[in-house]
Amino acid sequence: MSIAGTYPARVDARLDPPLSRWLWLVKWVLVIPHYIVLAFLWVAFFVLSVAAFAAILVTGRYPRAIFEFNVGVLRWTWRVQYYAIGAFATDRYPPFTLEDDPGYPAHFDVEYPERLSRGLVLVKWWLLAIPHYIVVGIFIGGGTWAASHASQYGWPGLVPVLAVIAGLIVMVTGRYPRGVYDFILGMNRWALRVAAYAGLMTDKYPPFRLDLGGREPERADGE
Repeated sequence: MSIAGTYPARVDARLDPPLSRWLWLVKWVLVIPHYIVLAFLWVAFFVLSVAAFAAILVTGRYPRAIFEFNVGVLRWTWRVQYYAIGAFATDRYPPFTLEDDPGYPAHFDVEYPERLSRGLVLVKWWLLAIPHYIVVGIFIGGGTWAASHASQYGWPGLVPVLAVIAGLIVMVTGRYPRGVYDFILGMNRWALRVAAYAGLMTDKYPPFRLDLGGREPERADGE
């Protein structure tokens, strides 16, 4: 049976023990250099997304160089969040790169679309995505996952709250609770799918489905 039907934006991660009982308390300070770089990268992301919007509207194609850069910004942000308040699931410091790092435990990628709808580009990033923005706001807090990187989280959502709870459990027991980890990854996966859709990287509507755990599910057509 051929595997198909997976969402074009893929989020894979693995829990990376052993985890320090105390390091998570200062990770928000340690990633300040990343936040400074990401602030500039996200300005570029939004500017280039406007250029991609115009290109899709005219040609039906997302310029490949812009696509790779914007995916890289999301990938970089996800690694930082995985290390810090988005999961606290690794003590490996995130690399300063837009490229995928095979040795790092958090990964993000989006399948490049050969063609995109010229009509959908006008409405999918705001009107069609509104139901998902509401869900992601509950999960992440302070608005959508993609927009909240600069101010970290405007108000607490489920992900940062559960990440702190997981950190407290690690502090006491030395172990990250698997059930909490799976739920956190599912919420981050949902948010990243929405970020890819709203970023015009795919026409495939994000599923209203909480796919738990670190591995992206493989689904056959019709499932």
